[in-house]
Amino acid sequence: MATRDPAGWRLAEVWGDTVDLRHLAWSIAIGIGISVTGFFLASRWLATVVASQQLAHAYAMLAGLAGCVAAGVICARAFPPKREVTEQDTSTDPAWRREVLEELAAQPGGLGSVADLPPAVVQELKELKLYDLFVQNAQAAPSTPTQTQTQTAAAGRAPR
Repeated sequence: MATRDPAGWRLAEVWGDTVDLRHLAWSIAIGIGISVTGFFLASRWLATVVASQQLAHAYAMLAGLAGCVAAGVICARAFPPKREVTEQDTSTDPAWRREVLEELAAQPGGLGSVADLPPAVVQELKELKLYDLFVQNAQAAPSTPTQTQTQTAAAGRAPR
């Protein structure tokens, strides 16, 4: 059933994942078929084995739930993912880094100062090899007032 020809796919986004609508429809049908069949078969069998009808119904619902899990496994095997994950290290691209820093600077509050960071955050930035990037950006950026200076100036007070 699964085709690897992307031209024939009708893709949609469901819960943050990309799916082929035909495979989604088949998966729903398979899930309903297996879970309802499991529920009814278990219900009929348990009605003859268990003394309480309510207990037989509860166990039958568990059988239907197990059918849902089984259908999920079957559909996951039958219909492979439609996305292709490619790993590309863009973190070393200077243009990408500049773009990310510009986006961060445009956020409310701006980038702030590396000197204001706690030692644990500085250590993490160094481990991720991002500390030098922020230091270079702070040195290259024109001197702008810090957030604290801006807040005190807005309140009509001089910074201490």
